[in-house]
Amino acid sequence: MLAYKFVSTMMDHIELITREESESINKAAEWIADSIAKDGLLHLFGCGHSHLLVEDFFYRAGGMVPVNAILETSIMLHEGAVKSSKVERMSGYAEHILDNYIVHPGEVIIVISNSGINSLPVEMAMAAKAKGLKVVALCSSAYSGDETRHHSGHRLRDIADLVIDNHMPHGDALVELPSSGVKMASGSTAIGSIILNMVMTSVAEKLIDRGIEPPIYVSGNISGGFEHNQAYIDRYRSRIKHL
Repeated sequence: MLAYKFVSTMMDHIELITREESESINKAAEWIADSIAKDGLLHLFGCGHSHLLVEDFFYRAGGMVPVNAILETSIMLHEGAVKSSKVERMSGYAEHILDNYIVHPGEVIIVISNSGINSLPVEMAMAAKAKGLKVVALCSSAYSGDETRHHSGHRLRDIADLVIDNHMPHGDALVELPSSGVKMASGSTAIGSIILNMVMTSVAEKLIDRGIEPPIYVSGNISGGFEHNQAYIDRYRSRIKHL
């Protein structure tokens, strides 16, 4: 069954990530823990479907509190799916987006782009580095030979200080239809969520090792959850735009 083919392929990719990306995941976690220990924030950015991962790790039960989601509506699908793809290829926009958020040197930004070849993610990495942030790219090495759409000739992976490879195939889809050979069932969102959860749990572990209790949201639907979260919201509201 094709459904089981998808699950089997995903499980193989999870094992591959665990085996091949542990060093990069640990390095990213070390940088983020260093920043949070100094009262810094983790910044997340992605265009189109990649922004789903940004929302997934922002203000989420079981999620790290000091996470700043960079949410630009023009690159989200609800304001026009085709438009979001066009905007992602525009130059000269990323710097203006980042200027709307509070960032500090030494903090970390994770830029999420499966292909890593479009202008906006490339320029977001450039703008972040210009402000002194450490840039982690979450992308696929399958596109490393593809021509970039940025005039500099650089891809996201060329700009980043650290790359975490999601190992997704070219085109993202994982299951080939026997009738046409067309592939369906994209894997980058699910794999990206697993990778980022590995990063964030590693961050928490490193903070605990330093004697720092990780700031974690709990569900607002459990007893005491609202009060628990509100204390963190009061602390970070002035620095995290979308709280």
